[in-house]
Formats: sequence, C-alpha cells, structure tokens
Amino acid sequence: MAPSTDGDPRRWRTLALVSVAMMLSLSAWMTATALGPELQQRWGLTASQVGWLTTIVQLGFVAGTAVGAILNLADVLSSRAYFAASALLAAAANALLLLVPGYGFALVVRFATGFFLAGVYPPGMKMISTWFRSARGLAIGTVVGALTVGKAAPYLLKALGGPSVTAVVAGASIAGLASAVLIASGYRDGPYPFPRRGFEWARVARLLKHRETMLATGGYLGHMWELYAMWTWVPAFLVAAAAADVSQAAIDLVAFGAIAAGGLGCVWGGVAADKIGRPRVVNFAMAASGICCVVAGFAFDGPFVVVALLTWVWGFFVVADSAQFSAMVTEVAPPDSVGTALMLQTSAGFLLTMVTIQAVPPMVEAVEWRWAFAFLALGPVLGIMSIARLARLKPHARTLS
Repeated sequence: MAPSTDGDPRRWRTLALVSVAMMLSLSAWMTATALGPELQQRWGLTASQVGWLTTIVQLGFVAGTAVGAILNLADVLSSRAYFAASALLAAAANALLLLVPGYGFALVVRFATGFFLAGVYPPGMKMISTWFRSARGLAIGTVVGALTVGKAAPYLLKALGGPSVTAVVAGASIAGLASAVLIASGYRDGPYPFPRRGFEWARVARLLKHRETMLATGGYLGHMWELYAMWTWVPAFLVAAAAADVSQAAIDLVAFGAIAAGGLGCVWGGVAADKIGRPRVVNFAMAASGICCVVAGFAFDGPFVVVALLTWVWGFFVVADSAQFSAMVTEVAPPDSVGTALMLQTSAGFLLTMVTIQAVPPMVEAVEWRWAFAFLALGPVLGIMSIARLARLKPHARTLS
C-alpha cells in the first residue's frame, strides 16, 4: 500500500472506540489466572493445575483462530458482526466460571472463553487497519496496548476489591458485554478496506508457502515463546521474591503494573516503528525482554522495589513488539487474505504459549524461582533471527511503516 496522509478525522474516534472495546472484552482472558490462589484453595489444586487455568484459555484461542483461519471467517464475515458476537459469547462463557461446581467444568468454560475471544483479537487488528495506512504501527500498537491493559484488569479488580471471585469474574463479564454493544452500535469500516473474497480451502495452504508472511510469523513465535509464560507466572515470581512484610495487595498491584506496562510499550512500539521501521523496533524489544529473562535471576534476592521495577521494565518490552508483528502481516500478506493470515499467525503463536506456560513449574522445581525464567530468552533469540532474514529477503522491510 502506498503511504497516505490518513486525513479522515473519524479515524481517531474509531481508534478510541476499538481500543476501549478491545480492553473491555480481553479483561475476561486472565480472570482465573488472577484468582489462581483462591481457586487453588477452593478446589485443592496443584501448581500445574493452576497453570492449566491459563493454558486452557490459550488452547481455546488456538482452536478458535484455527477454525477462523480454515473457514476464512475474518475475510468472509463482517468484522463488526464477528467482533460483537464473539465479545458477547466470551463474556457469557467467562460468567459461567461463577456457576461451575469444580475444576473440570472450569476448564471447559475457560476453553470456551478463549475460543470466542479468537473472534475479537485478530478481527480487531484488521478493523483498525482499514482506517490507517501511514500510521498503522501506532494504530495497531494502541489497540494491542489496550487489550494488554484489559488482560491486566483482573489483577487491579482484585487489588481494589479484595480476593472476591464474584467481583473479578462478574466485572470482566460486564465489561465484555459493554464491548459487544460498543462495536455493534458504533463501529464502521474505514476508507481503506481490504478486499473481501469468498471461502477458499486453499487460502491457508497458500499463506503457508508465502515466505514473507511466514518469516513475520516466525518472529512472532519467538516473541510468544516468552510473553504468556511471563504474564502467567510473574505474580508467583513476585510472591517468591517478596519479603514477609510485603502485603498481598501490594504484590497484586505490582503484578498489574508488570502486565499493564505493556500497554505503554505497545504505543511506544507503534510510534517508533512508524519512524524507524518495524524490524528494528521488534528486534530491539525482543533483545531487551530477553535480557530481562536472565537479569530476573540476579535481582531475585534484592530489595522488592528493585524486583518490582525490573518486572515493569520487562512488562513494557515483552509486548511492545506484539502489534508490529501483526502490522507486518497486514503489509506483506496477500491483501485478500489478511484476516486469515492474522488468524494463522495468532493461532500458531498461542499454541506455542501452552508449552512455555506449562514448562515454568518444572523449571521452578529444577532451579527454583531465581533462574526459572532464563530459558524464555531462547524465544527472542530465534525471533530476532527470523526478522533479520525477512529484512534481508525484502530490503524495504527494514523501513516498513
């Protein structure tokens, strides 16, 4: 696409609308994760089972994006209808967590929550791309930053309202309902829509052979190797690192900050990528977050304020690049397959997160919390290599914006 001045003044109002809707809907993602200690005590769960309360959401999201990719839903259906219906169903599935009698049923409703959120996340990035060309990095970065804050919201609800399962789960479900209403009533596609085509079985196969799309996805996989394992387990890391005089409410606020800092990171990543190019920004962010994986071990026995600040810096960079991988895909994938390409990218990435989320508890048993995160640095290393290959293959990728 040729650069554009993006002069339509409605684009900023639309960016605010989609960002708020994304934040509200994605607050359902980590409700059970934030309530892990409470649910562990209620149902007598092991640490691995607590991890599965997050992993199963990832699995549901993978299933939802895989179905969406195979059926080309994001390229065939109206984005507004797809987003709104999915947000409504995700909110309902999340609310069912209040009614389930035990752990097994909780896994089912958490799977359903992730499945339906697959109709919110990738379509939302495609939707805002129809309003922005020259500032697409900023736009998608803002949307992903908003959803990052949404994912952190359960920790804030818990810190402010206490460890109430009802307050956290109900608050996230009400937010999801509001998201569906906002998109259904207020969103319209922008002046740069992607072409819509009918269903094609071969679309996914063509994308798998499209080298630029696969290299951008390779960078995303390196990023995702680290991201959700950090988000899931950093609260437990903080508990282990905290002195006896640090309250649980303080730990919850620090955990909220560690995840929510990524919202600012996403906006920074978008602004920087539009100026100096996406490959440079994503590789810098992966290098910074990969270093934090290792430095966390050296900071573990230090003052809690140092540990807290490190996790906030880590949280800033660990997701600062996320939106830019998606922006790359919107620019290098075939125009009539952008929605499916985003579904494919996110499906593969979230499938990988299941491995690293479940790998952390065995690492803790082997090397204790001090060095449990160090193996996550492998992802950024491989991600940087993939993006470097993309830049060599497609020289203009160095300055894609």
